[in-house]
Amino acid sequence: MNNPLLLGILLCLGTCLDALPDPSSNGTEEMLIFLDQRLAVAYPVIQRFKLLITLDPFKITQTWIGSDICSYRGFYCDNPPDNKTALTVASIDFNGFQLSAPSIEGFVDQLPDLALFHVNSNNFGGTVPTNIVNLKYLYELDISNNRFTGQFPTAVLDMPGLTYLDIRFNSFSGSIPPQIFSKSLDVLFVNDNGFTASLPDIPEDDGGAHILYLTLANNKLKGPLPSSVLRSMSSLSEVVFLNNDFTGCIPYEIGFLKGASVIDIGGNKLTGPLPFSLTCLEKVEQLNFAGNLLFGVIPEPVCMLLRDNLVNLSLSDNYFTHLGPWCRGLVETGVLDVRNNCLPFFFPGQRSMKECAEFFLKRPKYYCPHRWFNSFIPCRYSLTSSRDEMPMVAPSP
Repeated sequence: MNNPLLLGILLCLGTCLDALPDPSSNGTEEMLIFLDQRLAVAYPVIQRFKLLITLDPFKITQTWIGSDICSYRGFYCDNPPDNKTALTVASIDFNGFQLSAPSIEGFVDQLPDLALFHVNSNNFGGTVPTNIVNLKYLYELDISNNRFTGQFPTAVLDMPGLTYLDIRFNSFSGSIPPQIFSKSLDVLFVNDNGFTASLPDIPEDDGGAHILYLTLANNKLKGPLPSSVLRSMSSLSEVVFLNNDFTGCIPYEIGFLKGASVIDIGGNKLTGPLPFSLTCLEKVEQLNFAGNLLFGVIPEPVCMLLRDNLVNLSLSDNYFTHLGPWCRGLVETGVLDVRNNCLPFFFPGQRSMKECAEFFLKRPKYYCPHRWFNSFIPCRYSLTSSRDEMPMVAPSP
């Protein structure tokens, strides 16, 4: 029998669903036999991408040979949701492979059964292909620590099954679309890019988000912290706005982050007083406002009501001028960091009198929407009651 395709089919005894020529066979008639049609479809997609790779320090692609795609390093097979008897490429994990390629277009978007795509710490460039919107099973997309450019990959907005999006440490720029904050994501990491626009407001009829971990750090985001974003994210466990160019007051809506254990808004240009709504943060352990332009009195109710859970409250490198006995107690235990402020001389490591005087002489204008902005507490606590009975005197030494 001289027909290699027919011979392959007979040898499979009806289990093989496709056969393709092997490009590594140097022009001979050797054929590759695949266990499933879906693997046969994936094979040429992988081989075309392999030709684009310009650097492979760990020789990963040397395993991308032959019909056993499920044994290729970085590729994982499983049964697709629409056919439990089929076999397909279900996930890709190239994390740490350090592969280099100018683009992933024509690769990730041509593997229709893909559920996970993780390529952290490679050197992939170009833009995120818009056709990924057609990957109906994709729920985890991690392209962090690469060289991707362009605008925010808006294709992800129309992927209802997506629960994990990590695009940090790339070169994305422009604005972040408001729709992303209305998605039910477990993880949204967009830190360490070049986003420069203001954060958008979320329409009130969007129903709220269910994001658990949100990181926008180390961009160039500007403007005020949108109150609607904070109001809609009561499910957040961690939120990091560190090192941007946010301005204006800290909105009282920060008190809506009642599920957060970590809130980091350090390294911005926020000004004005600390809002009393911080007393609503029942679960917060790490709270960082260091490196802003905040001033005034450090609210005693914040120190009173949060003292049981707080591990660290950093207010260093601001311009606070006074704190009461409860806050002083947190300083003494090392929980509250007030270095480099304008506090009295018996607190070490404060700004000079000259530096403080110059700041208050030229103090930046700040805008809070309402006169009661700073004292409004959007939870069941008030200034005269707490989880039990808020003590109004300092604790005994």
